[in-house]
Amino acid sequence: MLLQLTNVEVVYSDVILVLKGINLEVDRGKIVALLGANGAGKTTTLKAISGLLRSEDGAVTAGTITFEGTPIHTEEPQNLVRMGLVQVVEGRKILPHMTVEQNLLVGGKVLGSNAERRRMMERMYEYFPKLRLMRGRVSGYLSGGEQQMLVIGRALMAKPRLVLLDEPSLGLAPLIVAEIFSLVERLRAEEGIAFLVVEQNARVALGIADYGYVMENGRIVLFGSGKELRENEDIKEFYLGMSLSGEGKSFKDVKHYKRRKRWLG
Repeated sequence: MLLQLTNVEVVYSDVILVLKGINLEVDRGKIVALLGANGAGKTTTLKAISGLLRSEDGAVTAGTITFEGTPIHTEEPQNLVRMGLVQVVEGRKILPHMTVEQNLLVGGKVLGSNAERRRMMERMYEYFPKLRLMRGRVSGYLSGGEQQMLVIGRALMAKPRLVLLDEPSLGLAPLIVAEIFSLVERLRAEEGIAFLVVEQNARVALGIADYGYVMENGRIVLFGSGKELRENEDIKEFYLGMSLSGEGKSFKDVKHYKRRKRWLG
């Protein structure tokens, strides 16, 4: 087991209970999807794992989070990066006044030598050929898809064993989304990197996920293999916009549809 959350609770500002007993696992070299509506607690879960929670006055108040068997819920984020756990936060947080190459070098700061950083950068250019072509360009002028590739490449510069991806498809064209998720599959196959992916596009996330979890109001309410979740009638209706008869439903219908009791059964 690479990552394990056991009965994890998270509280913000010593008052607001956000996560309510989360249990979640990521095996080595696997892709795990974490689905749920806005406000379900998905991003909080990632930040609890990566140590970024404390910067927002949040804390893990119960339960344990272990990475390769070591408790990490009190570790500093920079130590977790050195251990091989990296988060790509939502919103393409590039360093806009730096070039593409300078952004990548920042991601490789934890590596031991300049030679190792250069080797990793060449590997990133193999995975992201577009970035090689614009290595000297100021990153703030890249397109949304190019910026997303850059932040993923920057995270990979640290040679992680687990990458936490938060909404990688947000605001991107379908072709770019397909390219990014295809790259995730390739990285898992060629580098053995595991991914925990928070994603509202359930169709594309479950298309590559080995396993998945569905969150609602700070709790895990459904879990199973990617195939099981793709075939689950509730997932089809709430997240894929399909009714039981196979007819499409509008997002508004899905969003306000009264949850059937078997959802929590």
